[in-house]
Amino acid sequence: MTTTPLAKSACEDGGSRPERATRAGGLLPADPVLRLATVLTAVNSLGNGLYFPLGVLYFTRIVGLEATSVGLGMTVAGLVGVAAGVPAGRAADRWGARRVGSLLWGGTGIATASYVLVGSYAAFLVAVICATGLQMASRGVQGALYAEVLAPATRVEARAYLRMVTNVGMGVGGALGAVALQVDTRGAYLTVIVLNALSFAGPALLLPRLPLAPHARERAVPAAGAAAVDRWRAVRDLPFLTVTVLNAVLVVQYTLAEVGLPLWIVQRTTAPRWTAALLMIVNCVLVALLQVRVARRASHVTTAVRAMGWSGLLLAAACAVYALSAGLSPVWAVLSLTAGAVVQVFAEVLSAAGGWTLGYELADARAHGVYQGVFGTGASAGMMAGPALVTVTAIAHGAFGWAVLGGVFALAGLCVAPAVRWARRDGAWRGEPA
Repeated sequence: MTTTPLAKSACEDGGSRPERATRAGGLLPADPVLRLATVLTAVNSLGNGLYFPLGVLYFTRIVGLEATSVGLGMTVAGLVGVAAGVPAGRAADRWGARRVGSLLWGGTGIATASYVLVGSYAAFLVAVICATGLQMASRGVQGALYAEVLAPATRVEARAYLRMVTNVGMGVGGALGAVALQVDTRGAYLTVIVLNALSFAGPALLLPRLPLAPHARERAVPAAGAAAVDRWRAVRDLPFLTVTVLNAVLVVQYTLAEVGLPLWIVQRTTAPRWTAALLMIVNCVLVALLQVRVARRASHVTTAVRAMGWSGLLLAAACAVYALSAGLSPVWAVLSLTAGAVVQVFAEVLSAAGGWTLGYELADARAHGVYQGVFGTGASAGMMAGPALVTVTAIAHGAFGWAVLGGVFALAGLCVAPAVRWARRDGAWRGEPA
């Protein structure tokens, strides 16, 4: 059902089918740029996976801070990170995504390492705001970085491959982090923090070694008489902002697995608590298997729009299946939740691939930094708003809430098509065909 709309040739926009970016050269991709990016991503995601299971516990159990205070501090840090996304993208346009990304990753590593020195709530706030703010600001810069070092024809597939690497790295890191949790000593927590900090600092030193792609080198030398680029155009580009908002709504789906489903399982179903972990494993495995394949079918605007539309509809279907799990016996509740999780995975990989394509193809190629900063900021805002939205709909109102949430997803997915048509008609300012 999900593959049929995307089974048409990826060349229907008039281009030829690109060479696969992820063709294997041994254990790593043959493309040397993607190979180095794979190593950097694997190292960083391994460190993040190590830290993820025990970050909050370190500050509450070892440092001795109250859980509510830690949660508030992390929320403030997230808001700072959202606000920093666009200025970071603007800096990437001015000084280069590789240089700015290296500084942001290095700064995140230093700020993360400072966690070992935290002994008060004030110190915690400073450290977590710096670390989270720098890490979230780097997301848009990372999008601009891929625009600089990867060929346009293969960068969406490459991003899908790197997302697969991220999932594997996070999974392995999480398993190792569970060992540190079991040891449960100050030394174990501090070791994990230092390793996570190194996972940022090490790649930051290698990031400038990524070579510019030919198209990026050409843009680095403006043609004589070329018009000046409005570097802040993205924040006034209403069609692009509309697509960004719709993508942000679809991004809310990520909080279903992290926040909504665990609460739903415990409060509204008879399914055992371990079902939440089962659904997370199902998600990680299927995303790793499907993301690259789906990205190959959503690498042009037309197929990306179709992918986003199907994503919204599939999310609505997943919400309906989740709602059905209430009141069932434990076995049937687990089966219903698992079926919903599988449907959601298809929605997730479709919206991720479609979002990457639209984020690049609708942007002004001369100002990818600020455009990717805007797009990444929208995604971060969706992630932050997600827990509240899921809680006040599905968790608070049961089946009716799931229906409302599903309707929001479906509407957002279906509205992508007219928003993209508006953006392409408005593309004349970039010298594009209407």
